[in-house]
Amino acid sequence: MELLFLLVLVLLMAGALASGYPVAFALPGSAILSVLIAAICGYLFAGNVDAYFAQGGPGQWLSAGVTNLRGIYWEPERDTLIAIPLFVFMGIMLQRSRIAEDLLIAMAQLFGPIPGGLGISVVFVGALLAATTGIVGATVVAMGLISLPAMLRNNYSQPLATGTIAASGTLGQIIPPSIVLIILADQLASASDQAGTARTALYKQATGELTMPSVFNVAPTSAGEMFLGAFLPGLVLVVLYMIFILVRALINPKAAPAVPYEGKYDAGFAGRVLLALVPPLALIFIVLGSIIAGIATVNQAGAIGAAGALIMAGYKLHDGKGLRPYLPALIAIFSLVMMGLIRTQFDVNVKAIETSRDMTGVVLMALALGLLVLALAWSGLRAIRIDNTMYGVMVETAKTTSLVFIILLGAAMLTAAFRSFGGEELVREFLTGMPGGFWAQFFIVMVVIFILGFFLDFIEIAVVVVPIVAPILLADPGANVTAVWLGVMIGLNIQTSFLTPPFGFALFYLRGVAPAIVKTIQIYRGVIAFILLQLVALVIVAYAPPLVNYLPNRVALLSETSPPPRNPALQYCVDRYVFETLDKDGDRIRGLLASAQSADLSVLPERFRGRLTESFENAGSVFGLIGDVRTAEQAVIAATPPYRPLHTAVRSVERDVNRHEREIGELETRISRLRGDDPEIVERRERLAVRLEILVAEKDELLAQIPDEWEAVHEEFAKLTRAETQAGNNYRRAADNAYRPVSDAVVLLRSAEALEALRARIVELQGQLDSAEPADLAGQLSELQSETDAIDGASDVRSGLGDARRALEGDNADRQAAADGVNEAIAAADEELAWRKPAAAELLPTLGAYEDAIRTNIGLRQLPRFPREQALYVASCNASHRDVSLNF
Repeated sequence: MELLFLLVLVLLMAGALASGYPVAFALPGSAILSVLIAAICGYLFAGNVDAYFAQGGPGQWLSAGVTNLRGIYWEPERDTLIAIPLFVFMGIMLQRSRIAEDLLIAMAQLFGPIPGGLGISVVFVGALLAATTGIVGATVVAMGLISLPAMLRNNYSQPLATGTIAASGTLGQIIPPSIVLIILADQLASASDQAGTARTALYKQATGELTMPSVFNVAPTSAGEMFLGAFLPGLVLVVLYMIFILVRALINPKAAPAVPYEGKYDAGFAGRVLLALVPPLALIFIVLGSIIAGIATVNQAGAIGAAGALIMAGYKLHDGKGLRPYLPALIAIFSLVMMGLIRTQFDVNVKAIETSRDMTGVVLMALALGLLVLALAWSGLRAIRIDNTMYGVMVETAKTTSLVFIILLGAAMLTAAFRSFGGEELVREFLTGMPGGFWAQFFIVMVVIFILGFFLDFIEIAVVVVPIVAPILLADPGANVTAVWLGVMIGLNIQTSFLTPPFGFALFYLRGVAPAIVKTIQIYRGVIAFILLQLVALVIVAYAPPLVNYLPNRVALLSETSPPPRNPALQYCVDRYVFETLDKDGDRIRGLLASAQSADLSVLPERFRGRLTESFENAGSVFGLIGDVRTAEQAVIAATPPYRPLHTAVRSVERDVNRHEREIGELETRISRLRGDDPEIVERRERLAVRLEILVAEKDELLAQIPDEWEAVHEEFAKLTRAETQAGNNYRRAADNAYRPVSDAVVLLRSAEALEALRARIVELQGQLDSAEPADLAGQLSELQSETDAIDGASDVRSGLGDARRALEGDNADRQAAADGVNEAIAAADEELAWRKPAAAELLPTLGAYEDAIRTNIGLRQLPRFPREQALYVASCNASHRDVSLNF
């Protein structure tokens, strides 16, 4: 019966959408009606409102709806959605300020003289507008009004002209900043959590282990990562469009003829091009650059973009002459430059003001900020006074944002109803039961999304389909894809929804502004080639995951908050880097190791001699242990081809068995609840009992399909994987133990000069103990204590200085106790310098060269963060997907 009400839900939603009922109300309305119908039927025919729900009932569905409402509006973890109104405001403000018009005219004049140049300029401007406005309707309308007449006047093919404009206008859906990417990131965040839970359960079932190694975890994504991941695929799509237009023009010059520029390419022309091009490029650089560089979050970048759009609108809307229209923008630029200079010269942390210089820096920064606020207020006043632009932009922003959030809520209610009727489990069983593994599942999902694009908007697809299918695809360890890659692939696919008839919105927008001479069928013909190009881009990105994964990895590993090299998720790539480095540079490192081993360590304290000797032994064993790792890896690789088909077949049978066991458990529960001798209840109980017997028999048949040799073969392969894991652990343990003692020793020896300088300052202070004021002495001792923090092994010195400082604090200063503490600090420093200075002179050249040589290879895991070269290697290595299914 649950399937019947699931069908009711789908039919209600399809009927409401087909009738033209607003999507924002069709989604929650379908959910509410189907739940009510199921609850009423359950009460009337089974005496239980929960009877026809696969999970819970109307009460649980209502609770899920409240949770979703709270999740969308109040959970701080989902604050990425705040960026939506900011980017919407930015796009509408730029559209109202005629940025597109100036860009199109300038680029058409610049590229027009080459074959297909006018079409290429439309694509170029579409890409720029996508990175600034991101609003498809505004972009298509603007380019349709400005470029289409020019293309038709110059005898461009109608299908090529209309297809170019419609396709270029949709680039805002995949080139960041994009609302659809923000929504996908929000949906994929929760989908990643569900996928991680499912994968953990799968690992536990397959191995019997209670915990899954973190290397197999499903990594979540964020809007910032989605922006980074979509950047290169967006450029790929732009390049495909341009190549297509250029090739079409070369093959058939009449379809896209060159358009000579009648004016002169002089300084005035260059100035007009730069004035049209530089401001939007600067805004793109600031908004996306701040995200890529890790300076700003997506929300902060959205605020920057909104402020930048307001500044640009301030001079674009003004019709004055000379510099007057640009005064707010010039003030804003001056204030930003001033802030940058102040930031390099002063510490502007208000909480850290200690000196008059610090106060000067804060005051200057406040003045610069005041100038920026003045520029924003001035520009905002112009937007209010000129054509009431601000009012229109704010109203449109409120409408668009409200629509997005209402659809999000409605889709959450629909998804909860879909799950309550067992729809998610049905989809999971269908996808996981398909032959071909992940890629067959992925292909079906992409086809479904593509077909839905003929009828639904991108938001509906993102918020209805993604929460259902994304957890299933992300949980599959076969392809082990990243959430950001899946999101970008879905985003590229969803982009076609603007071009596919009958409900392609870009087609409607263009039809509304195209002249009557352009027939609708020509517009439809024109977009076919660009839809195919989008599918080609999908194939390229599917075949080359680094196009998506590399930039997010690179930014993450080079940022101030980068994960350390010891992060388990990075170990595979870290090991590959070390292995390759030692293959190339192993002889030199062995030579330096031999020199370090032959050095006379007797000048060091006993505690260091033993650790260093042991570290040299570990370093020498690393090369052999790397060989063991490679041998173990080759053994697993050799055993994989015969094992994989058997593993796939058995795991498929086990999935079917698990499905039967779940259904058997549900039937047993339902039978246990049917008590009494009422004939109708007895009949239902007997019917369920028959179904239970059939399921038990089918389960036994499935278990019989598992080959007898499975256990032995599986155990043998498991032994190989355990040996591989153990070899890796042995190598990493030896490498860690090889580097840390050497690093500690070198740090101590290199700090000998700093320690000697500190001792000299302590001795100088010792001479002032009898004459200086206790408060001044306590302040100097506190500064010296702080300096000891930068000197390793100076804890005893710090302790003595601390005793002296405490003796001088308060009303009853004890100068003798302070003198004792200072003497204790000097004695501790002398004790350390007694061995550090001769050891530094004799050992530091040898140990220092050896430590420098192994720091970024054998010692890489011990570093707090990746050096640049290693970060780039690991980012590139980790950008590809690795099949980990044989571990499950």
